[in-house]
Amino acid sequence: MLVQTQKPYFTPAQYLELEEAAEFKSEYRDGEIVPMTGGTTNHNKIAGNFCANLNFALRGQDYDIYMSDVRLWIPSYRVYTYPDIMVIQGEPIYEGTSTTTVTNPLLIGEVLSKSTRNYDSSEKFRYYRSLGTFREYILLDQYSYYVQQYAKKADGQWLLKEYEGFNAILTLDSMDLDISLEDIYQRVKLEVNN
Repeated sequence: MLVQTQKPYFTPAQYLELEEAAEFKSEYRDGEIVPMTGGTTNHNKIAGNFCANLNFALRGQDYDIYMSDVRLWIPSYRVYTYPDIMVIQGEPIYEGTSTTTVTNPLLIGEVLSKSTRNYDSSEKFRYYRSLGTFREYILLDQYSYYVQQYAKKADGQWLLKEYEGFNAILTLDSMDLDISLEDIYQRVKLEVNN
């Protein structure tokens, strides 16, 4: 006989309280707390390289760049998550009274892993698209020189562009900026068989 156990339900307030005391980060998905997996050195290098290029190119402009320690609140889906990279134009809009959770990203970047690839490119992207300020989604493969870019057009449609190969140049739609895949994948050792 198969016994089905019910998952515990947590309110957003309970999640935030638990997250403050937690040793490891977790996402909140409409009542469910989901532990986040650890990253690889390649994951960290790719995210760091992408952020470093953004920071250098956007210095002196009205953008803030955040890495995976800043939480994002997505009210339409009741989701708290930690994107790998977020760019906010202008001032951050915070959820609540603390400065730990923002609500207004312009660009989000995710470094894909085997365990998160499907979620990041489907369900999570749907959640992100519900945010009014969100205009560009960058998916960075950590196993090959490959980047997917989704950019929101004036008519509300999302356009996919793909960049492949060490010499490709990613042109960001939400800001006037080009980044080479060579710079994104600097010092990243790709696996031959993944």
